[in-house]
Amino acid sequence: MMDIEQVITAANEAGVRLIRFLYCDNGCVIRGKLAHIDSLARRLETGIGLTVAMQAMNMLDQLQPVEGMGPVGEIRLMADPDSFVVLPYAPHSAAMMADMLTLDRRPWGACPRSFLKRMIAQSADHGFSIQAAMENEFSLLRADGEISYAPIDTGLCFSSVSMTAAAAVIDDIIAALESQEIAIDAYYPELGHGQHELPIRHAPALRAADKQIWFRETVRNVAHQHGLLASLAPKPMPEQAGNGCHIHWSVWDTDGNINLLYEPDDPYRLSQMGYHFIAGVLDHLPGLLALTAPSYNSYRRLQPHFWSSAYTAWGPDNREAAVRVASGMWGYEAETVNLELKASDPSHNPYLALGGLIAAGLDGVARELTPGEPELIDPGNYSDEERAARGIERYPTSQAEALDSLEKDEVLMAALGPELSCSYLAVKRSEFQAFEGEDLAFEIKHHLHKF
Repeated sequence: MMDIEQVITAANEAGVRLIRFLYCDNGCVIRGKLAHIDSLARRLETGIGLTVAMQAMNMLDQLQPVEGMGPVGEIRLMADPDSFVVLPYAPHSAAMMADMLTLDRRPWGACPRSFLKRMIAQSADHGFSIQAAMENEFSLLRADGEISYAPIDTGLCFSSVSMTAAAAVIDDIIAALESQEIAIDAYYPELGHGQHELPIRHAPALRAADKQIWFRETVRNVAHQHGLLASLAPKPMPEQAGNGCHIHWSVWDTDGNINLLYEPDDPYRLSQMGYHFIAGVLDHLPGLLALTAPSYNSYRRLQPHFWSSAYTAWGPDNREAAVRVASGMWGYEAETVNLELKASDPSHNPYLALGGLIAAGLDGVARELTPGEPELIDPGNYSDEERAARGIERYPTSQAEALDSLEKDEVLMAALGPELSCSYLAVKRSEFQAFEGEDLAFEIKHHLHKF
């Protein structure tokens, strides 16, 4: 844990001039303001002012008519000292994630990071602590003309040819992440041309979301230094495999010593509480998708038989299921059994995505829901009648459908609260309307560069 004095000392020792106070907004865009080192001590106490209108801004910088989020009103960006990192890709720069506080020093109802904190507190009320890890895929692209891009290689999945093509930039990305104390679990080229996967090591829920922001920033910035564009858009190249950000999570006791998902006598090493948690996620998945797969471009990825999942099903190591029960590592099963949400991509706001997943799972635990039988085949191989008999439903097939499902989901809407849910729905619906009226080139251009 870092406090204010430690942050000031670390910034001065690193020769930092500018410190970014960052947040992720309702359009899932990373934004922020910067303090100079000379004013850092004061800004860590007073915050930096921000107009309330920013949470009504969509990813096209179009301000939406949300009540209470117009030209009148201000909040404060209050940086979390414990999230401090020196940025290895920006000269004399550091950053912290910021919470949004009202002028009376309370968490603003429309603050995504504060929403996740509330869900963490609710988990603690159940006797749980949540660990999570983000499993990111991204596309490395090179300019091919004035406005178009091409993948840096056309190698095969897990191919050493692709490893060679990306070796220098991947090495620098990993070095930059290590310098920010972000541990990498593995690395491999993926199925799509120029596509690579770099899973982050698990961490407590809030830190996992913070690290996802640093991951997005690091990958894009280091790639830029190599003359490349790294895109974490769900489908930056419609003809290629999409980029996911699978969420792995586990449920522990409040001291973080015992993995409460683990049950050695169960066929899948999963506890009864784990089954309840899965059932809650599946029950709320149509609305949850609006938070975990939130962009217009997301729904090009969530198609049957693409290993991104398309149906409300679960199964042991089933990579076409919405929720996969990940088998534990040999000899470390008690610590490593975890659950994976496939229907998630890097265009999400990680605080909303992870907070929504926790809210859904806790509801399943509270109501002691059961997820039905595990699926041991691709659920897309069943007929419509077979899926209906097994209680398996197709996901919403568009951003608009997912947003409608979210609005109808009383549990998720209550968890988000009126200010956050209202502004999020308005922002995301405006994005759907904007992209629905344009062509594919417009969609790809804006998602390619925003995420």
